[in-house]
Amino acid sequence: MNISTVFKPYLPKSLLGRSVLIIVTPLILLQVISATIFFENHWDKVGRRLALGVAGELAVVIEGMRHAPSVEARDQLFDQFEKSLQLQLRYEPGGVLADTHKLGEAILVRQMSNAMDEALNKPHRIDAQTSDRVVAIEVQLPEGVLNATVPRKRLFSTTTYVFVLWMAGTSMLLFAVAMIFMRNQVRPIRRLAQAADDFGMGRDTPRFKPEGATEVRRAAGAFIAMRNRIKRHIQQRTDMLAGVSHDLRTPLTRMKLQLEMMGDADGAMELKTDITDMEHMLEEYLAFVRGEGGETAVEQSLTDMIAEIVTQARRKGAAIDLHSEGDIRAPIKPNALKRALTNLVENSIRYGDHIAIRSGIRSEMVEIVIDDDGPGIPEDQREEVFKPFIRLDTSRNPVTGGVGLGMTIARDAIRGHGGEILLEDAPGGGLRVRVSLPV
Repeated sequence: MNISTVFKPYLPKSLLGRSVLIIVTPLILLQVISATIFFENHWDKVGRRLALGVAGELAVVIEGMRHAPSVEARDQLFDQFEKSLQLQLRYEPGGVLADTHKLGEAILVRQMSNAMDEALNKPHRIDAQTSDRVVAIEVQLPEGVLNATVPRKRLFSTTTYVFVLWMAGTSMLLFAVAMIFMRNQVRPIRRLAQAADDFGMGRDTPRFKPEGATEVRRAAGAFIAMRNRIKRHIQQRTDMLAGVSHDLRTPLTRMKLQLEMMGDADGAMELKTDITDMEHMLEEYLAFVRGEGGETAVEQSLTDMIAEIVTQARRKGAAIDLHSEGDIRAPIKPNALKRALTNLVENSIRYGDHIAIRSGIRSEMVEIVIDDDGPGIPEDQREEVFKPFIRLDTSRNPVTGGVGLGMTIARDAIRGHGGEILLEDAPGGGLRVRVSLPV
């Protein structure tokens, strides 16, 4: 099994988190290695010397007890050691150790036991568990048991706590510095991502400028150059199409005037119908290529826009059920989005008798659902309807199917807002159009 695969779900996903992890991981490893070396050195040397000191003092006490002529002299010896070395001593004549267990912290007890074996080599019992302030030591002597109570601080160096505090403090300080530094480095990347999202949704980004590290500045500069090229391309295309529209409308207008002068001549009515269809087709073509690229996004009520589209459709005799969850507002390009939603509603009206429209907010996205009871679209052909000039109705009759650009214009406009459009099966057997837009 790959180790990276095991830990991948637990690793941070953001650049800031991964950068901090790269910095903090070596720091933690360094601290762990330093702490391990320190503690081993500390307990092997400092702890051993402290334990040997206490064991040596007990050896002196036992040697002094041998030369004490009386009980009073022995008690006087114990008082001297208690005053000078903080050793509380008590002798039990005829006593016998019940056991030689060692209780308490493993390192402290092991160091003290080794020191007792080295200095005295007598049976002993160590209790470092009963009290958290002193350590009790019992030594078996030929005629009794010597009880000694030693302050724990004499066997434990406070440099351990000092080292841990310094290690933790410096680690937290370095971690804070790393967080501040990396946050400043990541901020330009986030701004670049936000600018790219805004531009993709048709929002202007005039205040964006290159900043940060050299690589980030280069990426920001490339984004600005790309944005300017796209804007120039859109503007050139719009200007060209405006000229084409004017040039095509002029001969069509002359033809309409000539047909009006012909009166009810044979074929005049058919030619008028053809010219009207040509104007309609021309409008659809230009709307598709233009794509409303120059429109500015503004904060507007989607609820009011949908209600207006439904009202216009009802005036034409459409049966539409509308349900909106409150007033939904979002930054949109009004003309482009209204054209897209109108195309979707008209497409449903063209093939269905009853239409249901629902709008609301789902997971921080505006969701608009349009259901009809028409024949629907087979799943393998749903992507085809979004292609330009593709119609499932092969008759190419504008009355029944338009010119094959309505769905294409709708998807381009919705994607220009940073949204998406999906085709699904409606509960009634027709087609469901699901539109998602960012709030």
